[in-house]
Amino acid sequence: MDLQVNLFIERADTELLLAEKIKILCEEDNTRTILQIPKQKTFYSAVISHAYYAIFYSAKAVLLTNDIKTTSPDIHKKTFDEFKKQFVDTGILDVRLLEIYKKMVIRADELLEIFKNEKWKRGNFTYNTTPQANKKPAEDSINNAKVFFSNILKVIEFQPNNHGKNK
Repeated sequence: MDLQVNLFIERADTELLLAEKIKILCEEDNTRTILQIPKQKTFYSAVISHAYYAIFYSAKAVLLTNDIKTTSPDIHKKTFDEFKKQFVDTGILDVRLLEIYKKMVIRADELLEIFKNEKWKRGNFTYNTTPQANKKPAEDSINNAKVFFSNILKVIEFQPNNHGKNK
């Protein structure tokens, strides 16, 4: 496998693993006690973010198998657009993968907006949040990232240009 493709696959795998471990951290009382994390604190937004990055780096990897590189500015939009053009519009991937990716891009944008709003609120309000508020979206994000990542690995492995043969 091409070194850069492999690096993106490894990064995607690491992001997915981290998303799963952060979710466990949100839910296991013993670990929370050891780490002195207050019960009302959760990190489900980080789970969603890392799951998105698993999808993003998977998409970058599969694009590189066709010698397509995306760069700043607008790297996330360019990656999404090229992924759609190269792999969905051509029929190589199931449309469902695009839908998963589209949802994750929306979530990433929403997280950025949440971050902006919460930064402002931090200086102006004291408020309580329900610890489980983002649990379901976080679970969905991890499941989506797993489906996306596993299918991208299959596509890379069976690319006609043999990028995946050295696994």
